[in-house]
Amino acid sequence: MKSCIALAGLVVFLCAIFELGLCREDPLIKMNLGGFKDSRASQNSAESIALFAVQEHNKQQNGVLEFARVLNSREQVVAGKIYHLTLEAVDAGINKIYEAKVWVKPWINFKQLQEFKLAHHVPSFTSSDLGLKPDGHGPGWRPVPIHDPEVQDAATHAVQSLQLRSNSLYPYELLEILLAKAKVIEDYARFHLLLKVKRGIQEQKLWVEVNKNIEGRFYSSGMERDR
Repeated sequence: MKSCIALAGLVVFLCAIFELGLCREDPLIKMNLGGFKDSRASQNSAESIALFAVQEHNKQQNGVLEFARVLNSREQVVAGKIYHLTLEAVDAGINKIYEAKVWVKPWINFKQLQEFKLAHHVPSFTSSDLGLKPDGHGPGWRPVPIHDPEVQDAATHAVQSLQLRSNSLYPYELLEILLAKAKVIEDYARFHLLLKVKRGIQEQKLWVEVNKNIEGRFYSSGMERDR
């Protein structure tokens, strides 16, 4: 009987310790609890969290950023979730790319901005630029954000073209865009991309060139393996 009481007491004690650990409000501990994965939040939810991040940044820094759109969203499971966002915001009329971290516990309506910073220190080459508007910087290549939807579409097209040319049973999979440059030439945009791709168990890096014409259609113009 005494052993049963002692065992029950030990169980209660361990549960209390476990509960205290879960309730601890130290974000540094929480950030080590889960790995990263692509966010399953809906587009509206991701935009709502990103808008909150911009508004909180403006409050903290007395800023005037205007939220534009979400470019990428990942989440980390903690006591709640930490959203790692890549977003576009307008700063004094200039579109810039930022990275933000927002800790969310929806069951208590809790949100906290943990980080907000510029993601790129080069002039942002946005979708409107890639829509064939003159950029005013001459014909040279310009670095572009790898998360820009136009860059993502160009990379996807390149991998699809690679698959069409291949007779392999294993499909090509786009793992990551490592580098991206673009330029506007007369009536089309040209992308120069370094891609990390996978086929079966083999991974490789490829340089690709993809053009987008004035009608919005993509076509590949070159491809070679990175050395």
